[in-house]
Amino acid sequence: MAKTNDNGNGANIGFEEKLWLAADKMRNNMDAAEYKHVVLGLIFLKYISDAFEEMYQKIAAEEFGDPEDRDEYLADNIFWVSKEARWNNIVDNAKKPTIGQVIDEAMVAIEKENPSLKGVLPKNFARADLDKTRLGELVDLIGTISVGDKESRSKDILGRVYEYFLAKFASAEGRGGGEFYTPQSVVKLLVEMLQPYKGRIFDPCCGSGGMFVQSEKFVESHQGTIGDIHIYGQESNPTTWRLCKMNLAIRGIDGDIGKHHADSFHNNLHKSLKADYIIANPPFNISDWGGERLREDVRWKFGTPPVGNANYAWIQHFIHHLSPNGTAGFVLANGSMSTNTSSEGEIRKNLIQNDLVDCIVAMPGQLFYSTQIPVCLWFTTKNKAATKHRDRRGEILFIDARKMGFMADRTHKMLSDEDIKKIADTYHAWRGQQDVGTYEDIDGFCKAAKLEEVQEHEYILTPGRYVGLEAAEEDGEPFEEKMQRLTDELAEQFAKSNELEQKIRKNLGGIGFNCP
Repeated sequence: MAKTNDNGNGANIGFEEKLWLAADKMRNNMDAAEYKHVVLGLIFLKYISDAFEEMYQKIAAEEFGDPEDRDEYLADNIFWVSKEARWNNIVDNAKKPTIGQVIDEAMVAIEKENPSLKGVLPKNFARADLDKTRLGELVDLIGTISVGDKESRSKDILGRVYEYFLAKFASAEGRGGGEFYTPQSVVKLLVEMLQPYKGRIFDPCCGSGGMFVQSEKFVESHQGTIGDIHIYGQESNPTTWRLCKMNLAIRGIDGDIGKHHADSFHNNLHKSLKADYIIANPPFNISDWGGERLREDVRWKFGTPPVGNANYAWIQHFIHHLSPNGTAGFVLANGSMSTNTSSEGEIRKNLIQNDLVDCIVAMPGQLFYSTQIPVCLWFTTKNKAATKHRDRRGEILFIDARKMGFMADRTHKMLSDEDIKKIADTYHAWRGQQDVGTYEDIDGFCKAAKLEEVQEHEYILTPGRYVGLEAAEEDGEPFEEKMQRLTDELAEQFAKSNELEQKIRKNLGGIGFNCP
């Protein structure tokens, strides 16, 4: 099976990889989390200046054109760049010890002239601990990236570089960081399943904006109109919020992610928004989300989420913001499918009984840079009957994709384009989309289960409980994989047994009987 790279651009991977290796050599002893802002800030500055310079030359060629007329640029949605902030001035000073100060002044000038970028750009290049010789070399390196010609623009060179570097920094930061980045194959799968052709797209924990970028790519690749989708987002981490603002600006995406960073639970910037699509990767199993201050919140329609874990707060936040016919697709830790801790089991039961759960996908391990926690995808919808293809009320589709994917490097797995297509096509076939064929249950992979069957399984949503075993599994499954699967299933049963034991002890204690 052919496998595609992180960018889906085949042979073009060499360009980004070489650029990364060259930039990483200059990092010296600087931490990846810190160096990230140096590199991505310079890439953004190069983009702003190149877009301006292209427009500058176009205006200058006109008979009565004035390339220094600021309004000419704003009319074409191009950021105005004053002389001291233009890339040629940065390059002219690259070998001077004052290069850091020159870059800082350029960032300040760009923010001053473009209010939408206020407070977004990094402005600490002049600090003493940043090697100015290496900084100058980095300027020269980034100067080799060109977006001025038509071919480079069509290939989205700078956007690709920015996206590639985000992924590499997420990998470099590992468990100590990387929360700002959702692996591209995961984002692509979510978008391919949701198919956001038209309407309001919302991500209330938007990180560096990958969901928005992929949504726009989806619309473009299916000959849709970008103006038909409207982007809304929110991000609580201030540095990640700035990364997102720069990412959207590089792509030319006009999205509303708020004028500042903010916590979605305690400072909801889009209170009245009802989205047609919600695409999100909330932080997993967060315990310090301030739930004790939100016991009576209007969003908790299906039960009050526990203070010690935000997973079910996120689920209800998403559902609260869905339009009457809206659909949400989001990433959660596997524990969300079966937990009965505190009120979570009751909330999940209420969600299922209200027919809000559309599809559950169990994902392969090792997909994320920041955590090794196994994950799943949830799809919820306000109205299963609203699909233009087939009424699937009273049913949930389960997909077990744990065996899919390939090792992109020694520690991380990635879904191939073929994997993504198979999962997405299965979902759309189940929904009755004619151009992907007729849906059928496949042993070991997918099962359309009635709500009565889910009830029999105590409202646990783990796909492995429903899809069964592959027909040839007993003879063909490798021993190591079989042992891992059986061990996982046994661990799940032990956890359930321990949970029941604790409940029995508690109940017996309530009637005065002390268990040894």
